[in-house]
Amino acid sequence: MIPFIELALNGIVSGLVIGLAALSITLVFGVARFPNAATGDVMSLGAFAALAGASASGTLLIGGVFGIAVAAFVSLACYFLVFQKLSSRPPVASLLASIGVAFVIRAVMGVVFGHQQKVFDLPLARPWRVLDIRFHPTDLKISLAALATLVAVFLILHATPIGRRMRAVADDPSLARVSGISPRRIMVALWLLSGAVAGIAGILVGIKTVVTPEMGWDLLLPAFAAAIFGGIGHPVGAVVAGVILGIVQEVATPFVGFTYKIALSFAVLLAVLLIRPKGLFGTVAGAR
Repeated sequence: MIPFIELALNGIVSGLVIGLAALSITLVFGVARFPNAATGDVMSLGAFAALAGASASGTLLIGGVFGIAVAAFVSLACYFLVFQKLSSRPPVASLLASIGVAFVIRAVMGVVFGHQQKVFDLPLARPWRVLDIRFHPTDLKISLAALATLVAVFLILHATPIGRRMRAVADDPSLARVSGISPRRIMVALWLLSGAVAGIAGILVGIKTVVTPEMGWDLLLPAFAAAIFGGIGHPVGAVVAGVILGIVQEVATPFVGFTYKIALSFAVLLAVLLIRPKGLFGTVAGAR
């Protein structure tokens, strides 16, 4: 029983990170109306930039801030260079373009950083043991960082003028435009926010595992599954679904193996599309 509790706790940590990636996807979908397949590679870029920043500064905090800034900047650059020009086209055009953007970012990372696995230089720490249940201190820090990010995003969406305008555009773009809301400012804020969230998710994944150019791409399917499972365009649903997926994947590891647990995301995605296409929260909506 205890091993399954430990797996479930590990699944919560992984699920929070998946939830962050799904949140980045659902923010873009809620406003820009297309699923951004480049999210995973922006995650990887944020992790590599954080590694470089931490190596140069000697502290993970400064490296993390640098990684988040790089991810946000690249996300915004992708909007201006690619997605803004496709805004009048059907959403599938932006989706296909985002796949191309993902390949470009990954190729650049491979050339600049190489394909070897890299790790953050963290001090060694013994796992905590409570009632024979082991929990690593790093996992607690990752969970707290993910939760703090989620709280910050929801405060931005609900307690700031730019967040309220973003939600208004997500709910009804035409009415928001008539009301005098500037679409350009909203899109700039959206892409900076989604890029920063993706960058944080990538850094947390890199801290928990290893950093490679393919790291974010490998996590893209669970993130998409969580976004759809929770109700595409629904931030709360994305996070809840991410945690559920993380727990299911980790608890199932003894039965299906580490390599094949990712297939559970396919199974969940297929089941949701067949049984409840609108997701857990039952509505296709913008960021609320």
